[in-house]
Amino acid sequence: MKYTPDHIAELNLLLQFDLSSAATGIKVHQDASEDMQAAVKRLYDKSLCTLPDGGYLTDEGIEVAEHADKILRVLSS
Repeated sequence: MKYTPDHIAELNLLLQFDLSSAATGIKVHQDASEDMQAAVKRLYDKSLCTLPDGGYLTDEGIEVAEHADKILRVLSS
């Protein structure tokens, strides 16, 4: 199994959340790219964030975002 472009978009979006504060959310605006709007909707459908346009990460969303962050740090070193 390989990362698809949709997976990459979702991972990149997860990295936009501030993992140092669970009280900080994001909002994907209507003028964002269609890819970004679709990615945030998929994250919402997977119960990783609280709103279809972003909001806050759920507990599982935080865990997945932490893994995404770790993967990026390892691959970037």
